[in-house]
Amino acid sequence: MASIHASVKNKVLETTGHMDALLVHENDALHKICAKLMNIKQISFSNINQVLAHQLGSVFQPTYSVEGSCHYRRNPLGDLMENLVPHPEFKMLGIRNIPQMSENSLAYSTFTWAGLLKHLRQMLISNSKMEEGIDWQVRPPLPGLPTLGKASLNRGLHFNMSIANLVILRGKDVHSADLGGFKDSALYTSWLEPINAFNAWKTHRAFSKYEKSAALVSNSQFLLKPLDTIVGKAWNMFASKAYIHQYTKFGMEEEDFLDSFTLLEQVVASYCNL
Repeated sequence: MASIHASVKNKVLETTGHMDALLVHENDALHKICAKLMNIKQISFSNINQVLAHQLGSVFQPTYSVEGSCHYRRNPLGDLMENLVPHPEFKMLGIRNIPQMSENSLAYSTFTWAGLLKHLRQMLISNSKMEEGIDWQVRPPLPGLPTLGKASLNRGLHFNMSIANLVILRGKDVHSADLGGFKDSALYTSWLEPINAFNAWKTHRAFSKYEKSAALVSNSQFLLKPLDTIVGKAWNMFASKAYIHQYTKFGMEEEDFLDSFTLLEQVVASYCNL
């Protein structure tokens, strides 16, 4: 499936057994960002890689270690794992960042933390990959709603349940930003308290010409639908013996495919049952 980075299909087995986490990017989403937000007419791999680098940079550029500190984090990868992967069965991470636009548009734009974070939160719960086209009808389930009712509501409104979230804020007046909307217990699975499920990193240094910018790294159900589609298509191809001979002649057995399908189905089932 073109919309999912090839690493999803090639690395799931490693993810389950050996990798700490998998940071997933969807090619279709990157392409839409280039077209709709960056206003690029002829989109190249270089353009897509530039958007990808921007997203990664918005997360891994230095941030302060604690609130009010002047010392930068020494182990951002370790901190990322500690904040976002509380259970070895859930290792899929996705990135969203805001704002992202062409330099021509940036010159005429102003931003507030309240506006940026309101949009970023709605991008999270509605599983929107970019600011344009956010579904504002999606809401978290009501407190006290029975588990069965929550599951039904999630399917109907496409609410994206989270395990853990990390928000990275960069820019002017960063310490005045109100992150209360990301601490709402309704956003998270019941087995992890919001105080442990949400973390924030900050720095007053601006990123990539944006006076204020925010990035969100989320361990959530964001990949559930595309991953389920991949499994279904892979099963159909396997059942029809499509391309199997190209793998078996190099030593792979049909049992290897079945093991991979089983692992993928377990990932889908685990996230589906949040």
